[in-house]
Amino acid sequence: MKTKKTLPRDVDLAGAGKALKRAAKTARELSQKTNTPFYVYEGGKIINALKRTKKSAA
Repeated sequence: MKTKKTLPRDVDLAGAGKALKRAAKTARELSQKTNTPFYVYEGGKIINALKRTKKSAA
């Protein structure tokens, strides 16, 4: 049985998810350019995602 995906009826809320993803991507890029921390909530902990990406890139 398939469940239907319901979209918000409010036009502003309909695009909120995509806007948040764009903002997060921009914030991560800015963090990398300026070498400032970029904190995210992951696995029940708050971590500096910038350090994680530097370790994996090295």
